[in-house]
Amino acid sequence: MKTILFCMNPYSFGILEPVMQVLKEKKYEYIWFVRTAILEKFPYQDQRFTSKIEDLVRFNSDAIFVPGNEVPHYLRGVKTQVFHGLAGEKKGHFRIRNYFDLYLTQGPYFTRWFSKAASKHKDFSVVETGWPKLDVYGKELHKYDSDKVTLLKKSKAKKIILYAPTFSPSLTSASHLLTQIEELAKSKEYLIVIKFHDLMAEDLIDSYKKLSMRFKNVLFIEERNIIKYLLIADLMISDTSSVVYEFLLLDKPVITFKNNSLAVKWDNQLLFSGLVKRVAENLLEDPFKQQRLEILKEYHPYTDGNSAKRMVDAVEEYIKKNGVPEKRLISWFRRYKINKIFSKI
Repeated sequence: MKTILFCMNPYSFGILEPVMQVLKEKKYEYIWFVRTAILEKFPYQDQRFTSKIEDLVRFNSDAIFVPGNEVPHYLRGVKTQVFHGLAGEKKGHFRIRNYFDLYLTQGPYFTRWFSKAASKHKDFSVVETGWPKLDVYGKELHKYDSDKVTLLKKSKAKKIILYAPTFSPSLTSASHLLTQIEELAKSKEYLIVIKFHDLMAEDLIDSYKKLSMRFKNVLFIEERNIIKYLLIADLMISDTSSVVYEFLLLDKPVITFKNNSLAVKWDNQLLFSGLVKRVAENLLEDPFKQQRLEILKEYHPYTDGNSAKRMVDAVEEYIKKNGVPEKRLISWFRRYKINKIFSKI
């Protein structure tokens, strides 16, 4: 099976890396598509990759894995949506754009909606597989335990607090919580790790970098893969970011500010205040532990680390049943949009 790993944004690399490993194990031929603008951030330079759509046309793929919203309709292969997060409340998450033959969902919460949509549209399939980015939870849960010990000893702290807000200007807490994070940093029992999205505003990045320079127990992390810090943190602070769900699935407490989910199962504050008190209470009492179990069950019940394998298996089964699509039939507007996007690459 010839496969394209299709990346329009840097977050796609960590999502598709487990899929790449499965393709390697099966000895399948694959190529990474990496948008020119993010090429310098691509971490697998020893792998086969391209930024040219013409190369993908010549590659003549059987399958395309896409953790994004668009893919050229004219490329050969099963166009497979693998999603780029778990935040169902984010605008556009539940939207059928007509580019995909197959949707591979993370858990029952997502499967129900897309299965209902599939019954209506009748031109795509849905299979629940779990999300490959979280395979590390099943295979390498304790991989960074020694790193955590080292960081705590170096900072003379007892707990690691991860601050990982969204970048969206209308949703981010970063523009409101600077003084609150500073107050939290005055408590030396916490090591505060700040991890921003690639698209965070530069002025906010600068403000928090300056904060980290003033406090020895504040680390501003610029490496792109957040998984290590999800695994070692004891509590996370965020807002309306999909990373909230990634952290909740580790069964650890989360504090958010003005999260717009309709079914919050964690400590969500409506005012940008009281952070120090909320952190202490959640670490000591963990009042939302039982509610978190609902998230684990509905959003991602898979703990075996084999979601990437299930994804590749699902595509193989799709091809066995339906064959390989030569192209995707879409509306003139969608064709126009795709041609506009990819003619610039």
